[in-house]
Amino acid sequence: MRARRARYAGLAGAVLLTVAGYLGGALPDAPLGATPTSIWRAPDGPATLTCWLVGTALLVGAWWSLRAGAPSGRWAYVTAGLWVLPLLVAPPLGSRDVYSYACQGWTYAHGVDPYAVPVAAAGCPWVDAVAPIWRDTPAPYGPVFVLLAALAVGVGGGLTGTVVALRVIAVAGLLLAALCLPGLARAAGVPTWRAAWLALAAPVIGVHLVGGAHNDAVLLGLLLCGLLLVVRRPGRPAALLVAGALLGLAVTVKATAVVVAPFAALAAVHGRHTVRALLRDGGWLAGGLLAALLVTSALSGLGFGWVGGLTRSGDSEQWTSPPTAVGLVVDYAGALVGRDPQAVPVVRAVALLLLAVLVVVLWWRAWRDLRASGDPALARPRVTLHGAGLALAATVALSPVFHPWYATWPLALLALTATRTTWFLLPAAAATFLALPDGTNLARFTKAPGAVAMTALLLFLLLRALRASPHRARCAPPGRPG
Repeated sequence: MRARRARYAGLAGAVLLTVAGYLGGALPDAPLGATPTSIWRAPDGPATLTCWLVGTALLVGAWWSLRAGAPSGRWAYVTAGLWVLPLLVAPPLGSRDVYSYACQGWTYAHGVDPYAVPVAAAGCPWVDAVAPIWRDTPAPYGPVFVLLAALAVGVGGGLTGTVVALRVIAVAGLLLAALCLPGLARAAGVPTWRAAWLALAAPVIGVHLVGGAHNDAVLLGLLLCGLLLVVRRPGRPAALLVAGALLGLAVTVKATAVVVAPFAALAAVHGRHTVRALLRDGGWLAGGLLAALLVTSALSGLGFGWVGGLTRSGDSEQWTSPPTAVGLVVDYAGALVGRDPQAVPVVRAVALLLLAVLVVVLWWRAWRDLRASGDPALARPRVTLHGAGLALAATVALSPVFHPWYATWPLALLALTATRTTWFLLPAAAATFLALPDGTNLARFTKAPGAVAMTALLLFLLLRALRASPHRARCAPPGRPG
């Protein structure tokens, strides 16, 4: 009975979000620079915000209520599908990025390099629908996604058709991820219902990857497909080349996927994990990945210009990125004493260095655990997938910018492997509330208090970790490290 109530409560929430989208979603002619106050004062503003808040609360509450157990894998898939259905016909929700995709595709389709010429300068006819901050910046996405966006423009013709085509591409990526999830769940030794419910039914998936048509859906589909091939066919050169190519295609959608590659190389090893075996089997995987990067860059004619576009993704400063929040607090403190520390770029740079170190540590720990395992073939999928999930979670936490849909990156892999789930499910649930239907990000209007709250939370977690470390050391069995 509880599962049935949750199913239809979530469906009602998705319907209300779709209604909110039609009343005040990210429509092309919607006023830009809106605030929660200006939205409320609009003719449909109260209805828009009410439908958004109640719909999001119903969807998140229904998902959260069954986090400990959906009735079955089939039930989880059917319910996740039901929740997505209304969002398939909703206008763009929670973001205007889909218009950026459309203009970047239009730019490339008209013979202009989107990595060298911003969409406004290229003359995109839909530039007024693009968020102002992204009109004069180069495309930060890899050549594969630029090609997909150009395909959407060619198929869709006008803006509406292009947006529909981009949503179809996002749904295709999500379907690919859904097809791969049961195989990964079996390899990791977890029930399919757990993986399907925690990953696919998560509201942030439906609202942002389907409603917002974000390219993160394509990234997830390619990533999970490549990982499934690796864990099913370790040590097989042909399979590893294909798997590496799939991971390379994921990187050429969004560079974030590259942090998964070192863990996929561990999963590629057949038999005992030795340096020689890693170089042999991981080499095939790396070869496929590099080939995908080189071939797509050459065939698109765009080269690696997209790497430069990544530097502009940090133009937005929001407290939802922990490093940015710390930098903002330092700047606020400096302003109180008449200083201007300009700490945000410094803290962001330190965080990226910390991320690199953390990925290396996570990889080394996975390597050590696999070498120590009595049955590496049994341990390999779970250890490597968990390491990749943690690396993606660290990437989300330490990136210069955080947007709600970034929470989807580690979701599937941690749903497959994490013993404790609250620590990553709670942020994913909270992220669903961050963006209003028209793409207005609530973090923009809570900059100072949000930065202080985020910094206080980080200090609390750090102190808690430091206090817990001696306790673990005291409780460790004799002869074993704490």
